[in-house]
Amino acid sequence: MKFVVVFPKCALLVSQQCCRATSSTASSACPAPGTNRSVLGAVCIVFCNNLRRETTLNSTPAFSGVFGGGGLFGIGYGMGVVDGLRKRGIDLTNSPMLGTSAGSWIAAATALGVPFSALATLPVPRFPNPKAGVLAASAEKVFGKSNSSLVHVVACKLPQLRRTQLSASDFPLSSLVAASSAVPGLLAPQKLGKHFYIDGGIRSGVSVDWAHPSETLIVVAPLAGAMFGPFGSFVERKMKREMNEWIAKYSGRILLFAPKESTSHIATLPQHLFNREKALAAYEHGLNEATNAIL
Repeated sequence: MKFVVVFPKCALLVSQQCCRATSSTASSACPAPGTNRSVLGAVCIVFCNNLRRETTLNSTPAFSGVFGGGGLFGIGYGMGVVDGLRKRGIDLTNSPMLGTSAGSWIAAATALGVPFSALATLPVPRFPNPKAGVLAASAEKVFGKSNSSLVHVVACKLPQLRRTQLSASDFPLSSLVAASSAVPGLLAPQKLGKHFYIDGGIRSGVSVDWAHPSETLIVVAPLAGAMFGPFGSFVERKMKREMNEWIAKYSGRILLFAPKESTSHIATLPQHLFNREKALAAYEHGLNEATNAIL
């Protein structure tokens, strides 16, 4: 990086075997494209290559997050973990995040700075509810029509049930969380563009393998671990395979948060996942688990 002092006015880009000055006031020391490489030209190329390598390294964020499903209970637990980590100095607000089902609400709320208390006051839809747009309308009350380049969600595209990653740069967060959370049989599919989508948890409870590369990945899996006995074990086995895939691709480390046994006792039946009081209790447990976790 000392070469910046040598060429203070040059904005250099690698162009095959030579440098191209991108500023009209650039120093003539940078060789024009197609010329033989002089000593200065070689220095220029070394600078560009080092800059490219450093840019690649610096483009990997310190943290990213991936959040799984679990109804209102899962939102409470996940938001508790996020707030607990923030107390420990790990703030995911400006980190890339991927959410599935309830996890999409966690990612959206974290990116926009929406507290769990705001989500907890939203009315829980009546199930089953075949009316289109119910969940999106509810989400719009807290997320508005906001977008976020940091947030992606996982949903299943109909009719093939294809696991699909969608960006909040392309669609409003309120529509994305509705698509990712449209539980078949309980809520109507959500239309985005020309396609209809349902709950991403149909294909994977967490989709860790699709999480953004980072030095450390925060995994929050509200339905894994001690939750619902064999079902939680199934979710965890699939999740761990995905975690191994992510590590193999990106060589980062993973911090996993899944409900401990004491937390799992809050929700022992599927309908408990949509109970506001139990979600508030799950928030406190998630907050406590993250606050006391070994990082």
